[in-house]
Amino acid sequence: MRRGNTAPTALPTHWSPQEALAVFEFLQALREQLWELYGSDVQQAWREQVEEQYGPPPEFDPDAPF
Repeated sequence: MRRGNTAPTALPTHWSPQEALAVFEFLQALREQLWELYGSDVQQAWREQVEEQYGPPPEFDPDAPF
């Protein structure tokens, strides 16, 4: 069943709810395994992307009042 999204997509629109759930569960398991293997590398790559776009984060001063 196709939802209200009318944007073009590369995903099939004829899957049953059970087929969509199976794909969703597979992707979730894949995501968990990727995080186990590459989590710290992914975080570092993300930091580098953010710094490229926005610059380095501000310095943290633990004594600054809140």
